[in-house]
Amino acid sequence: MKGVILAAGKGERLRPLTDDRPKVVLKVANRPIIEYVLENLYPFVDEFVIVVRYKSEWIKKTLGDEFGGKPITYVEQLPGEGTAKAIESARESVEDEFIVANGDIYFEEEAVRELVSAFRREKADVALVVKHFKDLSHFGKVEVEGSRVTRIAEKPGKIAGYANLGIYTFRSSVFDFIEKTGLSERGEYEITDTINLMIDAGLKVVAVPYDGYWNDVGRPWNLLELNEYLLKNKLRHEIRGTVEEGAVVVPPVEIGEGTVVRSGAYIIGPVKIGRDSRIGPNCFIRPHTSIGDNCHIGNAVEVKNSIIMDNSNAPHLNYVGDSIIGENTNLGAGTITANLRHDRGNVKVEIKGKLEDSGRHKLGAIIGHNVKVGINVSIYPGRKIGSNAFIGPGVIVDRNVPPNSLVVVRQEKLVMEK
Repeated sequence: MKGVILAAGKGERLRPLTDDRPKVVLKVANRPIIEYVLENLYPFVDEFVIVVRYKSEWIKKTLGDEFGGKPITYVEQLPGEGTAKAIESARESVEDEFIVANGDIYFEEEAVRELVSAFRREKADVALVVKHFKDLSHFGKVEVEGSRVTRIAEKPGKIAGYANLGIYTFRSSVFDFIEKTGLSERGEYEITDTINLMIDAGLKVVAVPYDGYWNDVGRPWNLLELNEYLLKNKLRHEIRGTVEEGAVVVPPVEIGEGTVVRSGAYIIGPVKIGRDSRIGPNCFIRPHTSIGDNCHIGNAVEVKNSIIMDNSNAPHLNYVGDSIIGENTNLGAGTITANLRHDRGNVKVEIKGKLEDSGRHKLGAIIGHNVKVGINVSIYPGRKIGSNAFIGPGVIVDRNVPPNSLVVVRQEKLVMEK
């Protein structure tokens, strides 16, 4: 059986982190999102087929031509948008039975095990993993009778029920129905519409309930949620770098090869630090923080519940709280990320031109890649700084900064003789 991973999307809701790369290669707990998908499909497939389009060179560079010894084939998504069109793109690369998973979600191996077992036990034409939610406002509703799916409906509003999680098994007969699938109201070819056509034709579609952890990584705060889950549940205490005398490491903490933790650093796990990084002296790294390879967290810096990606620095006098810092980014001395509103309400973030409630009481900055931030910069909660931006000294970032921008403070000076 082959595993098809859908990884063609742009991930616009995750900008600025996806300004120059697809979202599936963004690192959470120092690993690309798509690697977790491959890892949990691995026991059940012989080969991977990855459907790509946007910035596909990033995915190919990240994964190469095999994963754990099992080959990877890349196919370009056919013209048109939507999951049905993406799955159709793999038609020539699969056999009669195959698994499909969205490349931007997190799930546990248990979900796939139950999926494959039910598909074969029920002799189904389609099986899909579902999860019960109290509020289906953001999900399509999977209507079931027993184990059989009778309809996949549009978002029904704030009611309870089963939601489709984006993990399926199909037979090759699905391609005949994809050919009959029309455009949805969103202007996309939806696999859920295809499945409804199959139900109408009398084919057997079964739902596979799943109670484990699942995360649809569609917005910046989902990265922080997944990072916290992985550090809490998957981290092993392992120190392969150097910890100087006078540094305190409270397990579980993973420290990569070549990393040096200098005297006075205080690290409370769960925390994950990559290779060849410099930590301290005299810094405080709090739980649920991941720090990538070749990073510098220096003197008088506090980092809490954040993701700092490869080759980025918070070298002195910084506070980074509930924030995401992209690759190759530098925070000047005294740069502070605020993560709490004065009214203590939920932090809202602009997503595709509209403010969305993150549902989080605390959320700091979302900073893209290759950003240079000057000294004494203050960043409001939930603000974004686009990739390749330059923020001058003393700026108060109270609104989003577009990519490739220069932001400076215009300061009038009066010089008088004594």
